[in-house]
Amino acid sequence: MRIVTWNINSLRLRLPLLARLCAELQPDIVCLQETKVPDDLFPADAVRKLGFAHIHHRGMKSYNGVAILSRVALIPLDDTPDWCTRSDCRHIAASFDMGGQPVELHNFYVPAGGDIPDPEANPKFAHKLAFVDEAHAWFTGRDNRRAILVGDLNIAPLEQDVWNHRQLLKVVSHTPPETARLLAWQACGFVDAMRHFVPADEKLYTWWSYRNRNWTESNPDRWTRGRRLDHVWVTPDLTTSLKDMMVLRETRDWPTTSDHVPVVVDFAP
Repeated sequence: MRIVTWNINSLRLRLPLLARLCAELQPDIVCLQETKVPDDLFPADAVRKLGFAHIHHRGMKSYNGVAILSRVALIPLDDTPDWCTRSDCRHIAASFDMGGQPVELHNFYVPAGGDIPDPEANPKFAHKLAFVDEAHAWFTGRDNRRAILVGDLNIAPLEQDVWNHRQLLKVVSHTPPETARLLAWQACGFVDAMRHFVPADEKLYTWWSYRNRNWTESNPDRWTRGRRLDHVWVTPDLTTSLKDMMVLRETRDWPTTSDHVPVVVDFAP
């Protein structure tokens, strides 16, 4: 079972890149964030042509949006909260069969939080902290077994998840209020599947800013200033099923691509 998570940053704009990704990887399930398409305009026919007969999506015009594309049958989970009572399409969930048993799959797009790391001065940052607090509380109150959580969580929690820990401590995505909350959410019943394969003392990035104007294939320094904003978590009972993990860094060189790259996790039956 191969699962991919990717902040595609506009599904309709980057459908050709999704097709290329699926042709090269042949994933069983693709979880997308920031699809930026309302449900009535979701390109379901084009997605089915890529081999995904089962689609679960939630979207809105121009912003946010999440989708699960699957070659295996999905049972949508519709009892998920309206996070921060905003109805802004940041979470979707479904169950599917893996190895003869159901697995719950959660796909998240956590708010970015703006540029000022002060909840009083910046409502976007306050929203981000409240969102993570709510998610932590909700999962703490559940029986978390045979579950996978993926998505753009917009927080790089560990020192080696950013290019410069000290310099980014006051930069949104790596501030202590964010990292402490994300790690508390993770600790309520999940294991960091990416760090299962890559030790915590090694650099690991999934995002490189569009603001880096020197992004060219001939510039090796383009890889040095990244952050790990995209994540895959599993409940402890699924750790023995973890087989392999890849961060598809090369897709950041694709033309007109997202500033995030896909993460792939393979599971044994």
